[in-house]
Amino acid sequence: MRLLKLFLVTTLLVLSGVTPAAADPVDDVRAKLATIPGLRIESSATVNGKPFFVLWYTQPADHKRPNGEKFEQRVTLWHRGFDRPTVLHTTGYGGVGGAFTAEPTRLVDGNQLNVEQRFFNNSTPKSQDWTKLNIWQAASDHHRIIQAFKQALYPGRWVSTGASKGGMTSVYHRRFYPDDVDATVAYVAPQDVVNRRDSYVDFIQRAGQDPQCNLALRNLQRNTLLRRPAMVAKLKDFAAANGLTYESTFGSADRALEAALLDTPFAFWQYGTQLDCAVVPGSATATDQQLFEFVDRIAGWSFYSDEGTAPFLPYFYQATQQLNWPDVASKTTWLKGLLRYREAGDAPAAVPDAIEPKHEPLAMGDVDTWLKTSGRRMLFVYGENDPWSAEKFEPGPGTRDSHWYTVPAGNHGSNIGALPAALRTEATRILQQWMAAPVDTTIQSRTVDPGALRLSGR
Repeated sequence: MRLLKLFLVTTLLVLSGVTPAAADPVDDVRAKLATIPGLRIESSATVNGKPFFVLWYTQPADHKRPNGEKFEQRVTLWHRGFDRPTVLHTTGYGGVGGAFTAEPTRLVDGNQLNVEQRFFNNSTPKSQDWTKLNIWQAASDHHRIIQAFKQALYPGRWVSTGASKGGMTSVYHRRFYPDDVDATVAYVAPQDVVNRRDSYVDFIQRAGQDPQCNLALRNLQRNTLLRRPAMVAKLKDFAAANGLTYESTFGSADRALEAALLDTPFAFWQYGTQLDCAVVPGSATATDQQLFEFVDRIAGWSFYSDEGTAPFLPYFYQATQQLNWPDVASKTTWLKGLLRYREAGDAPAAVPDAIEPKHEPLAMGDVDTWLKTSGRRMLFVYGENDPWSAEKFEPGPGTRDSHWYTVPAGNHGSNIGALPAALRTEATRILQQWMAAPVDTTIQSRTVDPGALRLSGR
């Protein structure tokens, strides 16, 4: 009787020239989101014809005490279809401000959840108990989100992804909850297993195609430190003009200058290319202003201010506690006698003494052991010249169905689309097969040199 009534109503509407209104896809998704306990919808919109939501999901501040303090974690959702694969993306920092498409999302035409890391922006417990910021707590955040959305909206296949710290975060999540997702794509993700066994400086000195470029960067560092009084005066003028201070984090403009200068070759290869070598002011005839402007362009004087480091305090805390950090000062032998501060640019220097955590030297080793003995369906992309590639995730005897790619001459922006055509096609097909998505290798690429490296686990 109910079906007959529906048929008659529909027939009358058609005969009268009225077409039944199509269901609003935003409403369809909103109705399912409403079934997730602890989920709050801040806003919804249609972006490129697809529903987009800004959400807040209630999490325990401490997953070991789920009935204790709670906080809301920012999540965005870009919906493609309830039958599509789902991509869990994180930057490892604050959440992305608006709608964007991560590369795996585009390659599998999937739904995308973007999760803000705990303790960044407003995704922070009111108590600000820093002891609740570690890789297991963050992995548990992701675990609860995935379980909630799998049950309410997306029961199909899932892939986690992120670049740099986001890629690291994705791997850590797999270590603690290996079956939450079907695969992981981690871009330019460092894995510093032993903190003081650093390869970064040696790697940087071999980066690029012309040794003269790295010589110029070393000379730039020396010349700047040899003119320290004039450069510190410039930095103080810069701070006054831009409303910045250098006292709380590094203690002085002098120490901030040293930290920025130590990081300059690292940052040069992290985001630059061989073409940028032509503008390195490595000559002794370079003016103070040329040196100052170059360091600002590459490392950024404002980043080393109290105001610049403040938004990244959770990262510095995590690096000090578990993630480890590059030690760029101990091997810069060409600056011997010119450095004044021990660990000027190391992560602990940016963490206030009141909250500085005890270092946990075994945390990264634990993750490394898991990957080498149990990792499966992992896909890593690195840049050949990216300093973060100096120490990276690597396979072991127990790694299965996992793949490593290196973009020739690539930097910290390397991705699948930047690989040479054959490897780009191969990596795309692997991901699409993992997600049971239609194979489509027509993805936008960037021009790169031939000869990318490839390494696969068994």
